[in-house]
Amino acid sequence: MSSLDGDVSQNGSLKRVDALRALAEIEEFDFSRSLDKPPRTLNMERQRSCDERSMNELFGVPSPSPRPSSRAENNFRLSDHLDGLHSPGRRSGFNTPRSQYGFETHPSVAEAWDALRRSLVFFRGQPVGTIAALDNNTDEQLNYDQVFVRDFVPSALAFLMNGEPEIVKNFILKTLRLQSWEKKIDRFHLGEGVMPASFKVLHDPIRNSETLMADFGESAIGRVAPVDSGFWWIFLLRAYTKSTGDASLAEMPECQKGMRLILSLCLSEGFDTFPTLLCADGCCMIDRRMGVYGYPIEIQALFFMALRCALLLLKQDDEGKEFVERITKRLHALSFHMRSYYWIDLKQLNDIYRYKTEEYSHTAVNKFNVIPDSLPEWIFDFMPVHGGYFIGNVSPAKMDFRWFCLGNCIAILSSLATPEQSTAIMDLIESRWEELVGEMPLKVIYPAIESHEWRIVTGCDPKNTRWSYHNGGSWPVLLWLLTAACIKTGRPQIARRAIELAETRLVKDNWPEYYDGKLGRFIGKQARKFQTWSVAGYLVAKMLLEDPSHLDGNLIFSGDRAKSSLLTHSSTSHFDHVFCLYICAIPECLFSILL
Repeated sequence: MSSLDGDVSQNGSLKRVDALRALAEIEEFDFSRSLDKPPRTLNMERQRSCDERSMNELFGVPSPSPRPSSRAENNFRLSDHLDGLHSPGRRSGFNTPRSQYGFETHPSVAEAWDALRRSLVFFRGQPVGTIAALDNNTDEQLNYDQVFVRDFVPSALAFLMNGEPEIVKNFILKTLRLQSWEKKIDRFHLGEGVMPASFKVLHDPIRNSETLMADFGESAIGRVAPVDSGFWWIFLLRAYTKSTGDASLAEMPECQKGMRLILSLCLSEGFDTFPTLLCADGCCMIDRRMGVYGYPIEIQALFFMALRCALLLLKQDDEGKEFVERITKRLHALSFHMRSYYWIDLKQLNDIYRYKTEEYSHTAVNKFNVIPDSLPEWIFDFMPVHGGYFIGNVSPAKMDFRWFCLGNCIAILSSLATPEQSTAIMDLIESRWEELVGEMPLKVIYPAIESHEWRIVTGCDPKNTRWSYHNGGSWPVLLWLLTAACIKTGRPQIARRAIELAETRLVKDNWPEYYDGKLGRFIGKQARKFQTWSVAGYLVAKMLLEDPSHLDGNLIFSGDRAKSSLLTHSSTSHFDHVFCLYICAIPECLFSILL
């Protein structure tokens, strides 16, 4: 072990005591809200999936890099580099006919790994990401030949779970380098902390050199900067650190500065009266005009997750401590706001239905002056007796009641959703399986907008027609988020059912980007084939289902599942709750110091 690693193991843990105490204080605040009414007791069968796993598993270090293999050439001259790639390692067991637990793996797994390998993009001999799509049957590339930050997330997780962290490390460093570039659209300079939406490797055969070209929104449809890229970058840095046990990357001055620049954009003071982030349409996965401007759930959930990750990654120097204080205050405010005003279930729907309007005082119930007549007809039949979800958007006199899959799954994974709310979201998915899953998981939005509303909201967008693309299309990439949420809530059977459904079509259909139709029956009319995040999303879902300890090792915060289980027992005293919440937030390496 290097001296740097030694410093990290001995001193890095101590540096984070203050940050972990801040996390505990946040959890204490969150629990105090749950005292208002006793939470509904969860089915303990749902909580069994991983709660018994030891702390050692939660902080396990992956195996050394496995054997190399070679693949065919693609547009990025992969044949020059693929001889040095790794085949799937022992953690996944996907390089053999059987998994490490003895049961047969699905034939789609080998196909998926092959497709993921072929999508790798190299820069000066090193893999730095995966191409968005490798569809050789179309001459219209658009920007599908680039490495997208959000698209690479499931690929990164697949490689981390498979014991191949170097690819992820290269990606983190290359995108960090791009962040420092001058970002200008026309005559306007973007904020210093903005991360690119995507980048491309340009090869000059004459000079035999390679350069990177980044897109910060100046080439995107609508010219919108990607708000989500910075949040996904912080998440990947946390996932890399947690998966490898190597904190040296996150503690590099460059990475610390990169995080602070991202956070400065989000935590800056302005005219906002809400702790949520104000965003333009098209600033996230839904990158076209779809009526998500304002305070979309996807951005707010990612924001919350990134803040929690940053709280654990920032060093406790003078600059870091200032940000920790700002993050802690924002997390308190954001969690309260989201859980109070974005959450809807049958009771809350009935309350909104009976709202009075034009209330003026601090005691107003209808704080955003939402007009009850604006409630859409479909929601009265859609809302089950048991179940609920975070709605799409809340702002003055406006509530977007559409279901957004990504935002709700991230809310579960980041613990923005309380244990009771997480269970209700799972109940909703089970109750409305035909609407949200149908014949191909999963609906990115439900329901689709159509007719006059479609013309007004999308501007007659020919790609976002009803039940297509972002307007109610079915996206296989969302499988990994659903699976992670299912495992965290102790409902793996939901994920297994969705994965089995996807396996009947994905390989046969050549891994489409999305499916169209109310049930997701048809390959999307403009969907690319061999869409990388469809491939990677499936692989991550399979690996999580095979070995749920990956969830603790890569995706969620230590002790979150234990805290979720703890909070369902209303008989425990408030002091016991707070004490256990704090202990759950402490890594195993600190127990020998603190006890």
